[in-house]
This record gives sequence, structure tokens and C-alpha cells, in this order.
Amino acid sequence: MKPHLILAFAIAHLSLTQAFSQALAQPPMISVSGSAEVKVAPDEIFLRVGVETRHESLEDAKKQNDERVSKALAFLKASDVKGKDVQTDFISIEPTYDSNVSRTKPVTYVVRKSIEVKLNKIESFEGLLTGLLTNGVNNVHGIEFRTSQLRKHRDAARAIAIRAAKEKADALASELGVKRGKVYSINANDWGGSWNSSGSYWGGRYGGGMAQNAIQNIGGPSEAVDDTLSIGQISVSASVNVSFLIE
Repeated sequence: MKPHLILAFAIAHLSLTQAFSQALAQPPMISVSGSAEVKVAPDEIFLRVGVETRHESLEDAKKQNDERVSKALAFLKASDVKGKDVQTDFISIEPTYDSNVSRTKPVTYVVRKSIEVKLNKIESFEGLLTGLLTNGVNNVHGIEFRTSQLRKHRDAARAIAIRAAKEKADALASELGVKRGKVYSINANDWGGSWNSSGSYWGGRYGGGMAQNAIQNIGGPSEAVDDTLSIGQISVSASVNVSFLIE
């Protein structure tokens, strides 16, 4: 082997050895995880509904669908639902055929449109849904309960999770006869903030260490809005993984 190749190999081997040694030479640490779940009374409802029409004529199927959708949108406007809180988010036109293998001539055309409505007044949900069903809507895809204060509740859950992790680290350090030092590394995750129940949604869009958990109720007790709707509570959760140096 040539001298310059031997030298290059030795340098590369030395670099790898140093890197491996540094990776093994981590300072003594305590690694823990903490998680928290905040229970929140929802203050928003997202309602997904649809209009479906069928006719042997494509033009008539679309015309009937447009009329039904226009009637539903007019009802929402008359019910003081703001335009920014209403969105038609799915449209499809589908030909259907008979059992003829050639499938060259459609028997009917199916036109579908979906409408998503955001409600800030939960108590108006039942009346609004009934009104939509009598003003053109013939499909209910589902409802989703949300909180408008998601960022606030996620921050609260994360803070509780961090406190839980620190308490766990302190308990471990005390049992080991050492002292918890500064944070060496940390990562965090959060999820939740809604609860949904969806039916058949056309084109649907479908939230090594030791752990300590905490649950906290925020926003007061959940209540039934009327005899047929109970909003319950939704969960906003966060977790952290933290490594503390040992002093």
C-alpha cells in the first residue's frame, strides 16, 4: 500500500474513533417524559352537510342541485351565519350505468355538493340543522366540536407536562442521592382540540424515560344545550421528553 494511502486511512480511522468516543462520552443524565391532558368545553361546532340530486339528464341534475344549494345558502344567510363561516368544499358529477357491459350510455347523473358551516353559537345548532334539512340539504356528513382557544389550551397542557417531567426528575434524583441539573435536551408534541363524528363524507378529509401524566379540567363543566344535544368536553394534550444533567 502506498504511503499516502496509509496516511489517509490512518487519519480517517482516527476521526471515526474520536467521533465514536465523543458519542459514548455523554454526560450523566436523567431522562424523563411528562404528559398532560386538558379537558375543555367546546365553543364551536363545524357542521358538514351535503346536497345530492339524480336525474337522467345531466343538465337537470345540476340545475336541481344548484337550486337546493342556493336555498340552503339563503337559509344560512337569513339565520345570520356569516359568509366567512360557510364554505362549499366538495363538488362532484358522476354518471351511473345499467348492467350493460358496454357502459356507453349513462342511466342517470348524480351531482353532489358539500357545505361546511362554522357555528359560534352552539345553542343554535339544532334549529340550524333542522332548517337546512327543510331547505335543500338531504345529507348530514357529521359534526365536529372544537375550541376557539386551542393555542391557549395547548400552551397550558404543555406547561403542565413540563412540570410533571420536572417533578419526576426531582423524585428520581432524590432517590439516587444526586441533584437535577440544567436541561440537556427537550422535545415536545401536542394534539387534540376537537371531537368529530362523521358519516359518509364525499371526498372527506380525515387531531427511554419515565412518564408522568396529568389531567386538568378547564372551561367549566359540560352541559346539555337542549334535550337532544350534549356537547361534553374535548381533550387537548401535550407531551415532553426531557433530559436533565446530573450535578
